[in-house]
Formats: sequence, C-alpha cells, structure tokens
Amino acid sequence: MHTSLHQTIDFLKEKGIENPEIGIVLGTGLGKLVNEINIEQEIAYDDIPNFPEATVEFHSGKLIYGDLAGKKVLVMSGRFHFYEGYNLWEVTYGIRTMHGLGIKNLLISNAAGAVNLSYKKGELMLIDDHLNLQGGSPLAFKGAKEFGNIFADMLAPYSEKLNTSLKGIAKSNDITLHEGVYASVVGPQLETRAEYRMLQILEVDAVGMSTVPEVIVAKQLELPCCAISVLTDECDPKNLQPVNIPEIMEVAGKAEPKLVVLFKELIAKL
Repeated sequence: MHTSLHQTIDFLKEKGIENPEIGIVLGTGLGKLVNEINIEQEIAYDDIPNFPEATVEFHSGKLIYGDLAGKKVLVMSGRFHFYEGYNLWEVTYGIRTMHGLGIKNLLISNAAGAVNLSYKKGELMLIDDHLNLQGGSPLAFKGAKEFGNIFADMLAPYSEKLNTSLKGIAKSNDITLHEGVYASVVGPQLETRAEYRMLQILEVDAVGMSTVPEVIVAKQLELPCCAISVLTDECDPKNLQPVNIPEIMEVAGKAEPKLVVLFKELIAKL
C-alpha cells in the first residue's frame, strides 16, 4: 500500500503538483468551485497510477491543481463511494494522496438529505459530528498503523477553528448555515420510511453516502478538516415522496453558489 501510494504521489509531483496548501473534495453535483480556480494542472483519475476510477454519473473524476483565493489548492472533482464496490482504502485513497502531497487543511462537501425537518432543501449544513453507519472503518486493515494511530480520537472529528470561521463567514454573507450531525450509510439505495424514523430517533440531522471515511482518515493523519452538506431533499417519513434525481441535482446546483462563497472566503483566511 505504501508503494502504490508513493507511486501515485511521485507521478503527481512530476506533473508539477507541488506544495498544495488546501485539499478540497467536491460532492455530487458540486463542481462549480472549479470555475473559480486558476488551473495549472487537470488530470483525469484514470490517468493517475493506482488511483481508483470514479464511476458515478454526476462525478467528473478529475484532480485539479491551481490557485484559489491566493492559495495553492488541490481539488478532487468527484469522489469514491463504498457503494461503487471499492474497499475503504480505495474510498479514501485521494485523501491520503493529497496529504502525501502536503495539504495542511481539508475541505469536504457533499449532497445530503435533510432528516431534521426544520432544515429545508437548498440550505446548507455544517457538519459538527457524525454517525458512521457504513459498517466498517478505513483504518481497519493490516498495516494501517504505518500511517498513524489507528485508534484515532474522534472526540472532535471536525476542526473547531475551521467551523468557527465558516459560521462567521456565513453570518457576514447572510447565508443560512445549519449545524448538525451527519449519518453516513452505504447506499446506493435511498432510505425507507422506517430507516428515516430510525435516523430521527438517533438525532441525525442529515444523511448521505460519503464523507465519514474521508474524515476518519484525515483524523488519523492529524489533518484539520471541515465538511458542509448541501441539503438536496427533505426526508419526512410521514410524507415521503418518490426520489427525483433530476430535482436533487437542480437543488444542488442552485445552492452551490453559497457553498462557493463559504469555501473561497475560508481559503482566503487560512
């Protein structure tokens, strides 16, 4: 594993990706931040040695390097999910790669369903804590301790400093930014009414199929991170509607400019 990771990192360094300060993971339907970057390198995942290949229709599958808000950023435009058939090492391979290239902070976005019924679709939620309901850990493999402490302390998985900055930026830009608990499930099917009721009992505010494995790895690597969910649908078990993927993508697209403002201003402060 070390060998394959070093091969990936060496390849990217040869492509001119040097000393990125901030890593960014863009979730489903959330690619507009790329338009704000002065791009120096753009490499498809399938051109990177040992890198998994993104298979999700709404993920472009590119690693992008350049300048944003005066900082060098490295962006995963498209992520890997457990439900695509990858193991959790592969799901989090991009995080380990970005860390190996030198990033000092990690910014994550995702599209999620609002389980807290006071949160509405089109709004944003800053993740303060999470539930790992994926049935596994990205630190549970032979040799994991070579990358850091496998007993990573999850008391505060999300950086208080980054979260405080984001809340201040949201307030100054009049952006509604809820704060809550995100549950990560395997998917790819959506939840049943009974599952949404369970999540409400567990005091979950939003549910999705990503992010948590990435955050666990960031914690092992002692990499400060923050994560924002774009709430694309409302998950009311008493009034559940059929899934409308085009509508979910439309909601994500309309909410995304607010996410871009938050991330740009945060990056400028780092």
